[in-house]
Amino acid sequence: MPDSAPNFEQVKSHRDLQVWQMSMDLAQSVYRLTAQFPKQEEYRITSQLIRAAVSIPANIAEGNARGTRKDYAHFVSIARGSTAELETLLLLAQRAGFDRENAIAPLIETNERVGKMLTSLRARLADHSAPRSP
Repeated sequence: MPDSAPNFEQVKSHRDLQVWQMSMDLAQSVYRLTAQFPKQEEYRITSQLIRAAVSIPANIAEGNARGTRKDYAHFVSIARGSTAELETLLLLAQRAGFDRENAIAPLIETNERVGKMLTSLRARLADHSAPRSP
């Protein structure tokens, strides 16, 4: 069974989820990318990019820690929304000319994979026949 649709009996922590691991790597890459942005963008697109990127693994973790599948699914949905926000901000940064090293396209691709994994996780959580993770 792929990690995007985990066997919930085997998941001990959000850290066991490939989607959480990948979203942590994505957030770290966004930090690296924005460190190269112009200083005047620090409180503009830079802070928005970082917040959107950090929101993804944070919501996966919070949802996993909740007591019900419904709550978990809700936080996974929020994380999925953050992937759409992050994509939009990355595309805007690209349009604004902040992609001097062509680093944004791979982040958009990773973000898309994370989004698909979150969609699968959300569907799995909606499947009430599957056991919920501890």
